[in-house]
Amino acid sequence: MHMQSSNRASTIASPQQIHWEEDGESRSARWRSESGNTPPKRVVIGDDQMTADSAYRLACEGTAILWRGDFQNARQLLQAVARRIEHKPKKAKKKTDETPPRSPIDTFNLHRLAQSQRARTLAMLLLPLDEQYAIPLRRAPDVRDACEEAYGPPDQPSVVSLREVLGLVGAHEWRKKGVEIAALGARIHPYYGVFSPVRGEYIKLVADQPLPSKKLAFDIGTGTGVLGALLAQRGVERVVATDLDPRALACARENIERLGLSTQVDVIEADLFPEGRAPLVVCNPPWLPARPSSAIEHAIYDPDSQMLRGFLDGLAAHLTPGGEGWLILSDFAEHLGLRTRVQLQEWIDAAGLKVDGRLDVKPHHPRAADQSDPLYAARSKEVTSLWRLVAA
Repeated sequence: MHMQSSNRASTIASPQQIHWEEDGESRSARWRSESGNTPPKRVVIGDDQMTADSAYRLACEGTAILWRGDFQNARQLLQAVARRIEHKPKKAKKKTDETPPRSPIDTFNLHRLAQSQRARTLAMLLLPLDEQYAIPLRRAPDVRDACEEAYGPPDQPSVVSLREVLGLVGAHEWRKKGVEIAALGARIHPYYGVFSPVRGEYIKLVADQPLPSKKLAFDIGTGTGVLGALLAQRGVERVVATDLDPRALACARENIERLGLSTQVDVIEADLFPEGRAPLVVCNPPWLPARPSSAIEHAIYDPDSQMLRGFLDGLAAHLTPGGEGWLILSDFAEHLGLRTRVQLQEWIDAAGLKVDGRLDVKPHHPRAADQSDPLYAARSKEVTSLWRLVAA
């Protein structure tokens, strides 16, 4: 799903501070949280003597632990706290014959709530970073490049959750290694915070659908630039790829350049559509109409289907006569009860569009077959579609 907006500007404008007591004196540092968490009010110092039970209890109470011990011990402690969250005994509820089965939307909301509580608890284990993004702890890895990619140039000492640092390191490795895209015959290198095109089925839909024209195409909400690159590789002479997120724009430009497609693909900052009309307009909006809990989740969650509806509402005005709009969308939201097919069709009709065909594919990612996943019932029915839309 391609990222279209971000609330990073507000966090950059006024860096928050975290305050704590240590060695009998008051201290403070810049607080960093890509999830948008506020600085914890209560902070204790943790070291290698701290037990997992103690850390788990403090974290559940909302007390953060600023780690001063060995880095690898902190990683093990985080894993131990995660195990305690997973094995936390569920409160027994009396079963009655009248208890109705849980609806898909209730299952989804409870799943998101559990994920959010787990993330909040695990985020309570904190690390110091010096003014160069080095971690001043024993056996700490070098995370400076990973931090600079996510946060920008270093400036002052800061405090961040260990879980976030591990996420930065993972994203840095993905960025270096890249994701193999079979339809491109090449790798795409995602930036931290830009949705990685790991689900290849939606890319294959765009690769397989016959092109209405090879003159010009718009790629709306380009993210990593993968669809813009694919269209260019398929012979589209000029592709205009748009996004609003600074990371996505930088990421797409780097990928397009790396693939040697800069003469064909322009990556520009725009809220949805660029100026003008095109015979092909492609969009892969976030698939789930729910509220993101952090800036990073804007790639997955589209509150009130704003981006989807914005694309539909503006499409007819940006198509040349006989042009096609390709909407790449999963029906996962429909199986979760977050949106209905009737609703989607009503939006298409209201936008002065009609469906001129649809290409469907079943997902083949591991979670679609994982019966232990709380959302398996919906995932197992999911279909990803390329809707071919034309002006009515």
